[in-house]
Amino acid sequence: MDFSAGFVKALGAVEILGAVGLILPALLDIAPILVPLSAVGLALIMAGAAIVEFRRHAFKHMLGNLIYLALAAFVAWGRFAGK
Repeated sequence: MDFSAGFVKALGAVEILGAVGLILPALLDIAPILVPLSAVGLALIMAGAAIVEFRRHAFKHMLGNLIYLALAAFVAWGRFAGK
């Protein structure tokens, strides 16, 4: 209700691209710097999602977003620290 259909579709496409950016560079060993960058991008998206859920008082959904944020931050930290 708060967001247009176009925005929701664009956000879904960005999330899919982020997931692909997490998997393919590591799998194919091509441009491995894309993995932590994708993880940072997904962490930012999850932070925004958690804020929206907090404002809507949907605390269970917010907790899920915070867990995804923590996982993405862990991947980013691990990949950046490994360099």
